[in-house]
Amino acid sequence: MPTLDDILEHVGEFDRFQKQTFFVLCLLSAAFTPVYVGVVFFGFVPEHRCFSPGVAELSQRCGWSPEEQLNHTVPEWDGRGSSYNSRCRRYEVDWNATGVSCTDPLGSLVGDGRAAPLGPCRDGWVYDTPGSSLVTEFDLVCEDSWKLDLFQSAVNAGFLIGSVIIGYIADRFGRKFCLLTTIFANIICGILLVFVPTYLWIVIIRFLQGLVSKGCWTAGYILVTEVVGPQYRRTVGILYQMAFSVGLLVFDGIAYAIPHWRWLQLTVTLPTCFFLLYYWCLPESPRWLISQGKNDKAMKIVRNMAKKNQKKLPSHFEDIKFEEEDCGKQNPSLIDLVRTPQIRKNTLILMYNWFSSSVLYQGLIMLMGVAAGNMYLDFLYSALVEFPAAFIIIVTIERVGRRYPWAVSNLVAGAACLLTALIPEDIHWLKMITACIGRMGITMAFEMVCFVSTELYPTYIRNLGVMICSSLCDVGGVIVPFIVYRLVEVWHDLPLIVFTILGLTAGGLVLLLPETKGRVLPETVEDVENFHRQSASKGKKIYLHVRSPEHN
Repeated sequence: MPTLDDILEHVGEFDRFQKQTFFVLCLLSAAFTPVYVGVVFFGFVPEHRCFSPGVAELSQRCGWSPEEQLNHTVPEWDGRGSSYNSRCRRYEVDWNATGVSCTDPLGSLVGDGRAAPLGPCRDGWVYDTPGSSLVTEFDLVCEDSWKLDLFQSAVNAGFLIGSVIIGYIADRFGRKFCLLTTIFANIICGILLVFVPTYLWIVIIRFLQGLVSKGCWTAGYILVTEVVGPQYRRTVGILYQMAFSVGLLVFDGIAYAIPHWRWLQLTVTLPTCFFLLYYWCLPESPRWLISQGKNDKAMKIVRNMAKKNQKKLPSHFEDIKFEEEDCGKQNPSLIDLVRTPQIRKNTLILMYNWFSSSVLYQGLIMLMGVAAGNMYLDFLYSALVEFPAAFIIIVTIERVGRRYPWAVSNLVAGAACLLTALIPEDIHWLKMITACIGRMGITMAFEMVCFVSTELYPTYIRNLGVMICSSLCDVGGVIVPFIVYRLVEVWHDLPLIVFTILGLTAGGLVLLLPETKGRVLPETVEDVENFHRQSASKGKKIYLHVRSPEHN
């Protein structure tokens, strides 16, 4: 019985029909960027200090320069305001008092050489930024700085729960229905974020946005890989992820032009309304239709595919009836992921790598929001390195294999994080270069764990295995804001030390996995467990086949 892949060989595996579908879905992939990494610009933390009533009037009377005002009125001001006291404490004095000296204001207010008492910022903060962010609008600094962590963790918690719910919808009701409903829900959430007035509602809507947005991106990934032929499937999947990198560049430019977070949110949301036109320009997945027994609808799409690709569907395929092979069907369970030694090892290593890839990828992006350099340029440079990362993957995976490039990318990411932490702040350009190398390494690792995961499980537990392992990606996303924003208050580069340990450990663990280059996808548990022995046997057979003519 011929399969859909057999038909695609005749009607086109990646011609005009597939290219059109690929292009419109790449727009969807790029639009996912503001949801995934939007905290960098929505939650930008500018330099800040306590607002002290009377300071501005005293500064004007004394004719202080801005720097002199800060030196006289901000605790522990060192020219940068990087200490906790300079940002979160103020002098408990009355700057409106009469007779305040312009040369030694604190001495004239406190007297007797005593130190001025410090207190909390009771009247809010002053922010050194021309724009606005969640931080400046809701004062998410000092004792309330953890609320910014919660903002980003909420969207990742939505990713975690939504991946299961949206995955079920995509399998039950179809890829196209899933895409359209999640696009519509994402638009509603994006617009609501612009207008809701309280922090609590913003976190709730952000969670709901995460609930639908990642599932939407994943449904697009599934659809684009299901309409192309087998030999293009992996390349198209990598390029679909590269479209996300294009979205990073576009998002960076828009954020630079619009430094106010609510207007930025509205600007990146409104264009996604055009995605509702996908109802007319996207097909349903013919593979899904076949799996549901809707052969007539699947063949209708195949005929349309042949017409657009200017190919002729062979007559013996015209009235073909697809049949699902359900003989010997096994019911997967969670126990199957750890029941046998090789699958158990694969599962544990993949879970750790999904977790570490997510923490390093999102963590390095978040660090830009609290770095000392130009946030927009740093974001641009780190986004650009994702393109050579994708190119290296495409070039190496079929020549070198999966395991060594994957391991090296993790090791490079970990080592680059360590070097970045050790380089002094004064050499910012070198610090930025090593950070970009780390970003390129973890981008490669993240993209490779996506498709290698599917190659390490037998057919009947493949979807379950990938779903469970990839859920650790979202667990990492929930944790990473607390790693970055809390540890950076202890030491600015402490998160990089954590990333170093995670990355180097991930690289070492990858070397314990089997190589999957040139390997047929395993069908049974025995295929996975006996892989090393089968590889050796295959090598001997090839050797005998090559040598045998010499003896004839």
